[in-house]
Amino acid sequence: MSNYLVAMEAAWLVRDVEEIDDAIGVAVSEAGKRLNNENMDYVEVEVGATGCPACGEPFDSAFIAADTALVGLGLEMEVFNADSEEHASRIAKSEVGGALRDVPLSVADIVETEEDE
Repeated sequence: MSNYLVAMEAAWLVRDVEEIDDAIGVAVSEAGKRLNNENMDYVEVEVGATGCPACGEPFDSAFIAADTALVGLGLEMEVFNADSEEHASRIAKSEVGGALRDVPLSVADIVETEEDE
């Protein structure tokens, strides 16, 4: 059995917002609040990054139209004693998905980590 760091991305909808920074703040705050209500403070939440199609430089993953924002969030958690990357992925999606119901969630990356001995 191995330990894995699982990185996921979530699409968070924020209504009645006019500024990108406000939308990002609300999305990160709401996601953190829902995870903390489930005692999941081991899940890291941050704004996602999208690469610029012209230059490739990353920028905050957020878009506003009609006072409604779609914010891409990056979520990370470590999964211990999983049988494989697929098993770690299922565990992470189940844990986080249970706390963030009705939020689109996908696994972006999985990295095997060193075991503590």
